[in-house]
Amino acid sequence: MKVVVIGGSGLIGSNVVQRLSRNGHEVFSASLKSGVNIITGAGLADALRGAQVVVDVSNSPSFADDAVMAFFQTAGRNLVAAEEAAGVEHHLALSVVGTERLQESGYFRAKAAQEALIKASPIPYTLLRATQFFEFIGGIVDSCAHGDELRVSPALIQPVAADDVSAVLADLAAGVPLNDTVEVAGPDRFPLDELARKYLARHNDTRKVIADVHARYFGSELDDRTLVAGDGYRVGPTRFINWLASGASSRHLTPGPALS
Repeated sequence: MKVVVIGGSGLIGSNVVQRLSRNGHEVFSASLKSGVNIITGAGLADALRGAQVVVDVSNSPSFADDAVMAFFQTAGRNLVAAEEAAGVEHHLALSVVGTERLQESGYFRAKAAQEALIKASPIPYTLLRATQFFEFIGGIVDSCAHGDELRVSPALIQPVAADDVSAVLADLAAGVPLNDTVEVAGPDRFPLDELARKYLARHNDTRKVIADVHARYFGSELDDRTLVAGDGYRVGPTRFINWLASGASSRHLTPGPALS
């Protein structure tokens, strides 16, 4: 089976490419590096020729409200048109748990628009919503900084390892389209302020964390449902405490659903 991974050179995309290739699939990593531009459409038709499945883990290069909305809408329309022309049988896209609960954020409004476009498309689809990756915790913590203090919401968060998300994506790509949304999350839920303290302690960072129920998370106030999965989600097996102990947290990334 031929699978095209849009954003295949990034954190999640490269992992999915490797997993599917090991399982015997013909995989094409589509990104600017391989001459595919989903905004202009350049190289897209050639990349999708003969493909049965498209996995979209692309992300906007800008999180500014207008720019991110334009990215997901333009890329989405281009992908739908190219998939129809190529006879693609399954569109699998990565999104974010809590998207509909974070609509004060321009980024999440754009993700909601992307999801709506996918659902309205004639291409059979599966949406995988993931909670925030362990790899983004450092960026989340830094976004809460006010000098030497961090004002962090005590609302629950249920982060997941990027590797575990990639494993679920590869599994879904090899299956039939569900025309539905699946969620994946880590095995543990923590108050976000507690998670910040664990992260800072691991990195010998002495900044003080102050729990603040009104602290904003990329523009939105949180409650205990905002950043956790609902019923029936797939559980990523990696625990945050083990991930921290492994030293993997030294890689500091910008929060978002995927890195293309």
